[in-house]
Amino acid sequence: VDPPGFYAELQLDVHVLILYLFSELKVGQKLNEGKTKQIFELVDQPGLVLVQSKDQITAGNAVRKDQMQGKAAIANKTTSCVFQLLQESGIKTAFVKQHSDTAFIAAHCEMIPIEWVCRRVATGSFLKRNPGVKEGYRFSPLKMEMFFKDDANNDPQWSEEQLLEAKLCVAGLTIGQCELDIMSRSTVAIFEIVEKAWATQNCTLVDMKIEFGVSVKSGEIVLADVIDNDSWRLWPAGDRSQQKDKQMYRELKEVTPEAMQMVKRNFEWVSERVKLLLEPQASSRVVLLMGSTSDVAHCEKIRKACASYGIPCVLRVTSAHKGPDETLRIKAEYEGDGVPTVFVAVAGRSNCLGPVMSGNTAYPVISCPPLTPDWGPQDVWSSLRMPSGLGCSTVLSPEACAQFAAQILGLRDHLVWCKLRASMLNTWVSLKLADKKFQACSL
Repeated sequence: VDPPGFYAELQLDVHVLILYLFSELKVGQKLNEGKTKQIFELVDQPGLVLVQSKDQITAGNAVRKDQMQGKAAIANKTTSCVFQLLQESGIKTAFVKQHSDTAFIAAHCEMIPIEWVCRRVATGSFLKRNPGVKEGYRFSPLKMEMFFKDDANNDPQWSEEQLLEAKLCVAGLTIGQCELDIMSRSTVAIFEIVEKAWATQNCTLVDMKIEFGVSVKSGEIVLADVIDNDSWRLWPAGDRSQQKDKQMYRELKEVTPEAMQMVKRNFEWVSERVKLLLEPQASSRVVLLMGSTSDVAHCEKIRKACASYGIPCVLRVTSAHKGPDETLRIKAEYEGDGVPTVFVAVAGRSNCLGPVMSGNTAYPVISCPPLTPDWGPQDVWSSLRMPSGLGCSTVLSPEACAQFAAQILGLRDHLVWCKLRASMLNTWVSLKLADKKFQACSL
């Protein structure tokens, strides 16, 4: 028996034993085991599994593998934070919650055996497969690649046509054009969200690999597996020499205790900073100014839609016709504290509120008049016909008004931007699935 391997397995068994003895979970049989994790059923929670990380690091389909004490906790912490970011943004994932330092609970999925790779910067294997492309070439739009998971054949690259011709059936779902398009579009959105988040830490997300599964319970395609420091290349300040990902381990000429400590420090660096991706970089708000209390119902629709983007709203009552001095005093109150703000003017009949605000502040102003069936076609012109020098926009739908405000504030708040990006994806996916369902009914 190889002693290092023996003790690694013993250590992992201790982790599982602790889960048995001290957890409220009833851990059942092992369902699967990979190079860096084990999957266990949860006896009293059908449809859920426990994902237990290992203290093992590998490269080249495990041609190189070593034990790195503490890696399980580092990887689990990183994965949990990334999945939390994605879930709070609105991305559908298998992740449920972090359970312990080294394990998390997830929806039970049957995995689709495709590794999706999204690239922003050309490096690594892409350069070998595409001679003539210089390292550092920037892909805009993102470069998408897929690889069939087959360790015996070194995970060969597949084309869309190969995936379609394979006619994979996963948890009763046949992977066709619709499913391929959903995974492809989702991969881009997921990369862009994680990329946007890491940019707040002045880190370039160079590339990333992800996997999807089909939920055994719902039959939906969801982001599954893990996203940790094995899953990406991460270059602080865009500088390859400062890389903090697993590439350093791949490039080691000799694995020594000193070298492994350096690798571990890089992994710890990532796991500490990944928590910051969940924190807003700047507070922001929408200030709703209504001409009278009769406009409250309209304002509540805007506030509810803003809440879906994580944007707080303040409601104030003021009339630019009847009390312009008070309107400008309220405006100054929110200009003076430095919080990024979008003013929304909600005024029926003759809208003086939006134009007056727009003419007296450098902050963005949106008019969202509560139009009525009788005079609406006439009243709207007071919001549309502006004097020269005013930049007040008009949005009639309360939900669209909130979305526009989010697009403005999302330029500075990555968490708002991430929710917008996920919302775009979810709208696209719902249309794609509706079209598939309609075609099936037509047939």
